[in-house]
Amino acid sequence: MIFGYVRPFSQDKDLKLQINAIEKHGCDKIFKEQTSSAKNRPELKSLFHTLSSGDQVIVYKLYNIADSTRHLIDLVQRFQQQNIDFISITDQVDTSTAEGKIFFKLLDKIGDFQHDVLSESTKAGIYEAKLKGKTGGRPRKPDHNVRRALDMYQSKIYSIAQITAETGISKTTLYRYLEDDC
Repeated sequence: MIFGYVRPFSQDKDLKLQINAIEKHGCDKIFKEQTSSAKNRPELKSLFHTLSSGDQVIVYKLYNIADSTRHLIDLVQRFQQQNIDFISITDQVDTSTAEGKIFFKLLDKIGDFQHDVLSESTKAGIYEAKLKGKTGGRPRKPDHNVRRALDMYQSKIYSIAQITAETGISKTTLYRYLEDDC
């Protein structure tokens, strides 16, 4: 079977252009998202529950179905594992052809490269920051506040709420220091 998938663009909520283009390819059913949201996509979930080996999925543009390069690669790999062809009309991508298959192999390698570059630059940035004496993470509270909070707690005069209000240290931080002291 041939299934279409449409999703509104953020600025254009009208799906007619996409639907008309997809219908020309003889779709048996079109799954229509009502929102451009990346997180809430019930129609995409329904599409995946409907698909079986030998089916085709058609979209108007690649970014109708995917929110990033990595997401697109993951979707197409999922289609390939289930023996489902994927077609993007305006991008002229068809995974049932040799050209379409090589396109996604190249895209996958570019995605891996992009991930590696980002990872390496992050590691280099952290290393450079350490050389300059910077440390990551949340700044620690000044020691005098911690010592004061611990003293207040050990005096058994103050409640936890009073200690946290007076010192500015959260309950979680106070308890963490109490565990360290024991």
